[in-house]
Amino acid sequence: MDLFGIYKNTFKHGIHPPENKDETKGMPIKQFPFAPVLIIPMTQHIGAPAQIIVREGQEVYRGQLIAKQASYVSVPIHSPVSGTVRKIAPVPTISGSKAMGVSIEAFPFSEQNVYEGTGINPENSSPEEILTAIQDAGIVGLGGAAFPTHVKLKVPEGKRCDYLILNGIECEPYLTTDHRVMLEQGDDIFMGIRYLLKVTGAKEVIIGIESNKKDAAIHLDKIKPADLPVKIQVVPVKYPQGSEKMLITATLGKEVPSGGLPIDIHVVTVNIATTAEIGRLLPHGRGIQERVITITGPAVKKKGNYLIPIGTPLRYVLDYVGIHGEIAEVYMGGPMMGVAVSDLDISITKGTSGILVFSKEHLPDNEKVYPCIKCGACVDACPISLNPSKLGILAKFESYDLMVNDYNLMDCFECGSCSYVCPSHIPLVQYFRLSKSRHKRKIALHQNTSHA
Repeated sequence: MDLFGIYKNTFKHGIHPPENKDETKGMPIKQFPFAPVLIIPMTQHIGAPAQIIVREGQEVYRGQLIAKQASYVSVPIHSPVSGTVRKIAPVPTISGSKAMGVSIEAFPFSEQNVYEGTGINPENSSPEEILTAIQDAGIVGLGGAAFPTHVKLKVPEGKRCDYLILNGIECEPYLTTDHRVMLEQGDDIFMGIRYLLKVTGAKEVIIGIESNKKDAAIHLDKIKPADLPVKIQVVPVKYPQGSEKMLITATLGKEVPSGGLPIDIHVVTVNIATTAEIGRLLPHGRGIQERVITITGPAVKKKGNYLIPIGTPLRYVLDYVGIHGEIAEVYMGGPMMGVAVSDLDISITKGTSGILVFSKEHLPDNEKVYPCIKCGACVDACPISLNPSKLGILAKFESYDLMVNDYNLMDCFECGSCSYVCPSHIPLVQYFRLSKSRHKRKIALHQNTSHA
C-alpha cells in the first residue's frame, strides 16, 4: 500500500500556523509521579456531573469507582490513586467556577497497582453490552471535547454507520500526544477498533493521519491485523483538519450538513487516543484513571509526553517539570482551541490533552485591537465558509438572532483561524463564544417564561 502518494483531498480554506512539535514528537511517553494529594472534580465531561459515592476518611484503591454516572449523558469517575479520601468539597475548575470534588491523599508506600475488573470480549458481547462497558469505564473523548463516548457511539434508530473514522490528525500546534499514542499503543488501538466495529456496525475503518506523522502511519499500517477492514489515509498538514467535519471532508470528500451530525452521512468519528483507551481498558474491566498529556512551551524545562493521573494538581505538574522565568500564560490544550488558565490550583481532567506554558519574555506585548478593515482574510481562512467579519460586527451590536438565523453562527466550532489571521487583532472567536452563550441564555429565559 502506498501511503504517501500525492494526497490532494482536504477541506477548503484553513491556515498553516507554526507546528512547534519537534521538541516533543520524538519523546516516548513517561509515567508521571503521583502527587501527595490528588483533587478530582466531578465535572470532567459534557453532561451531568458524576455523583460522589465515597465518604471522607474512606480508603480507596486505584481504579475503584468513587463517583457514579448521574444520567445517560454522564460517566462515572474512578480513583486515580490508592489512598485516603481526605476532603469532599467544591474545587476550582478551568471554567472559573467551582464544582464538587474529591481530594485523595496517596498512600506513600503503595505500589499503586490498578484494580482489575471483569473484562468483556468484543466477539461475544452485544453492542449494548459494549456501550455499557464504555460508559462504566468512564471513557470520554480524549481529544479535548470530553463528550461521553458511549453517547457518541450510539447509532440512532433509523440511522446507519458505513464508515468509522479514527482521528489521528492532531493539528493543534505543540501537541504530540496522539502521535506518541499511535507509535506506542498500536495494539490497544486495533483492539479498540474491534469494539467500535461491533458497536457501530461500520464496514470500513479509516485512520486519518497528517503527513507530519509519517512514522505513525507506517507503523500502524505495518502492524494492522489482516482481518480488520482498516485503511490508513495520510492527508496534507493544515489547520483545523482535526475537526471531525474537516476530517470527513478530507478523507471521504463528503460534507456534514449545516446543523447536522456525521451520522447523518453515515459516519462516526472517534479520537485515536480514545480508541486506544477502549482497547486498553475494556478487556480488563478497568476505569480510566490516567491519560497521556503533552507538556511543552518555551517556558517548560522538562518537556515531554507524560502519562498523568487524573486529578493531579496543575501546580504540582509545573513544579515537577520546572519553569524558566516567571509564568505569563498557561494553556490547557493547544494555543488555538485551548483555554487559558486563571488558577494554578485546578487539576488535570480527562479532557486535558496538553499543557502549554509561556513566560513573559516569550509573549508579545499586548496587541492593540483596531477596527475591521474589510480585508477578507478571515473569510478566506474559515474552514466552513462563514463570514467572521460580518459576524463580528453583528456581535458588537448584540444581534444574536441575526447571527444565528442568517449567518449560521452555531456552525462555528471556534477553531480560532479567523482570530489568527486578523491583521486588526480582533478577538473574533471570543466574540462568537460570548454570542453563543448569550443567545442560548436568551432562548432558555424565553422557554422558562413561556412555561411559567
